[in-house]
Amino acid sequence: MRRLLLCLAGVAGLYADAYTERVQAVTSTPGLVAFWDFTKREAPGGRFTAHVPPGAKHDYALDAGNYVKDLWGQGPAASYADFALLGAGPFGEAIRIKAETNPDFRPLLFVPRARLHDTPLDIKGAGKAVTVVVWAIRESGNHALAGIWHEGTDLKEKSTEGIAKVERGQRQYALFAGLNKEGAACGHVSENGASSFLNKYALHKCNSAEASPKVPADADAATLAKSWRTFAMTFDSRTRELTGWLDGASGDRWLENPQKDRLLSFAANAWLQGRLAQIPGLQEGEDPKFPAEQYYNPPEETPLKVTVLAEVLAEGRARREELREYRYTKVKVTLVNDRETGRELVALRLNPWWFPHDLYTPKADGTGGPFTIGRVIHSSRSVGFTGWIGGVAVFDRALTAAELARLHALAATPLPAPAAK
Repeated sequence: MRRLLLCLAGVAGLYADAYTERVQAVTSTPGLVAFWDFTKREAPGGRFTAHVPPGAKHDYALDAGNYVKDLWGQGPAASYADFALLGAGPFGEAIRIKAETNPDFRPLLFVPRARLHDTPLDIKGAGKAVTVVVWAIRESGNHALAGIWHEGTDLKEKSTEGIAKVERGQRQYALFAGLNKEGAACGHVSENGASSFLNKYALHKCNSAEASPKVPADADAATLAKSWRTFAMTFDSRTRELTGWLDGASGDRWLENPQKDRLLSFAANAWLQGRLAQIPGLQEGEDPKFPAEQYYNPPEETPLKVTVLAEVLAEGRARREELREYRYTKVKVTLVNDRETGRELVALRLNPWWFPHDLYTPKADGTGGPFTIGRVIHSSRSVGFTGWIGGVAVFDRALTAAELARLHALAATPLPAPAAK
């Protein structure tokens, strides 16, 4: 019996060492602000808290809430009991975000604005960069995983009729499970907390080239163990690039014919309005009331590639059409006798996405958004992402591809929960 106990103690020690090493791999990555692994708590059975840098004053304990009850005054209160635990994960534990059937019940875990305002988690303003990493198994959905992304409840929608609390959008940064492309890693940022390009939604977002598959949340343990994916977003304030990463890889993603897209047609129009505004006089198709701060004109000085599409010489006039590929746009240019006479947007690059602004800075009046995990506050009240979340980390810099690949490696072999060690 004594030999057996010693053996069990040795196994427990190995698991403890593995857990410590994995946590250290995250916390030793430069720029860490907070890392929730759903193993660390205030006390046994208490709230989840974050690993933070030495000397940090905040551990960002997570409250449980139902934002429908808070803002609509409808539905039941939420508690930790509404988040089932897996008993395993990249760091030993994971929470489940379920497809709730009650339309008045949208539980999430969150750090209230009052506890995060002007702390390191409140990443905003000039020159600030951010990375969000989430280790997850996606069951369904394409909506939010984690971030400061209060979409507001002031949108004119059926779901906001009779709402108890009307609040303006307070978006800063967040990581989603797709949006444009379901299952991709989608980074979302905002410069004004509200809308983009005269659309009612915020549209500055990127999508990784690869997408995660759907995996039933109640699949057997062996299936779940090999289904962990690492979603990440980075915003590099130096390059102005917003990039989505899945399992440590970003990849290129383009949207052809953006004028035909339901949402990104607004970005295409912002590109057009910005270009027309540079030409003296009022041009055909120009909207003189379009706000200049909403123009979308990525750098197009030197093309990376030029393809001649057509060339005609008639009556002493040489007409040529070229497809010019820039880093963030593809443009069809028409030239007559080498003088540009027309320019048409052919494609927008979705990964990386060019974001020429600073991250939104909320007023210091309590109106900024909370940091939420599993869901964000949004007026449509859809279910959003469902599945398992086994870790959330935030950094105040744009991590490199090599660093993100190392963090993804932690998902290769899940650990059992501490109680099972």
